[in-house]
Amino acid sequence: MWLSRFLLYITNNEPVSRHEPQFDIAFFIINTVAVVLGSVYFGYIREWQWIPFLVIEYLWALDTLRHNRP
Repeated sequence: MWLSRFLLYITNNEPVSRHEPQFDIAFFIINTVAVVLGSVYFGYIREWQWIPFLVIEYLWALDTLRHNRP
């Protein structure tokens, strides 16, 4: 039981977020930089098929942030 509650907290998947807003802002910035730089990198090495995966993960992360805020 403890492990499942811990994982829900770490992944920010609780019904109401207990993370601080500063954490959410940092999470947003880091994810935005990762999707942009990752897309540039995958385009550079011509591995285009991985860019949709990055975008899907990015949108999932943003949806998790938005969904868990009261």
